[in-house]
Amino acid sequence: MSAYVYQVNSKKNNRFALIKSFSVNFWLISLNILFFIIFFTLMNLNILSIDAIAIKPANILAGKYLWTFLTSMFMHGGIWHLFFNMLSMIFIGGLVEKLLGRKRYFWFYIISGLVASLVFVLTAYGLFLAGYPGDYNAMAVGASGALFALVGFLMIITPNLPVLVFFVIPSKMKYAGPGLLIMLWLISVLGNIPIGNTAHFGGLIAGLVYGFYIKKKYKRKSMIISKYFS
Repeated sequence: MSAYVYQVNSKKNNRFALIKSFSVNFWLISLNILFFIIFFTLMNLNILSIDAIAIKPANILAGKYLWTFLTSMFMHGGIWHLFFNMLSMIFIGGLVEKLLGRKRYFWFYIISGLVASLVFVLTAYGLFLAGYPGDYNAMAVGASGALFALVGFLMIITPNLPVLVFFVIPSKMKYAGPGLLIMLWLISVLGNIPIGNTAHFGGLIAGLVYGFYIKKKYKRKSMIISKYFS
C-alpha cells in the first residue's frame, strides 16, 4: 500500500514539475491562444455573444458583464491580432519574467491588463459626458494593454535596450514605448481603424509606475540590470 501511495505521489510530483518547468509567459501565451479558439468557436455557434467577452464601457457602467475585464484580455480581434501580440509577448514577456520572477510577473501582467481596461472604460465615460460618445459603445479585446505595461516597465528598468518597433524600426526601449503609442494613435485616426489607444495608454502608465517602484525598491539591482542591457 505504501509503495502504491509513493508511486501515485511520485507521478503527481513529476506532473507538477513538468508544469512548473514551463515559464509563466509560456502559459499566458497558451491561454491567449486557447481562449481565442474557445471564444471564437462559441461566438460562431451563437452560444456566446461578443458582449459576454469583449469589454464595452456602456455595459460596464450599467453593471453588466463585469467579468469582461478579464475575458477581454484573453480574446483577440482576429488571427493576425493574436499572432503579433503573442509574438511580442515571446520577446518582451520572456525578458520581464526573467527580471521579475514567475509570481511577480504573473500578477503584474494580470493587474496591468485590468488597469488598462479600467482606463479604457473611464476615458470613454468621460468623453461621453463631454459630448463625444464614440467610444462609449465601442468594444475592446486583446493583450495589448498588458503588453504596453511590460513595455513601460522596461522603459524604466532597461531604458537603453535595443529593440525593433513593429519588428523593423531600430530604437531604444525608452523611445519605443511612446513612439509605438503615438504611431498606433495616428494609424487609428488617419486610417479610421478601431484601436484601443486609451487602453494602451493605461497599460503604459501602469508599467511606468511599477517600473519606478521596482527601481526605487531595488536600486542596486536595477542599476546593474540597466547597465547590462545598455
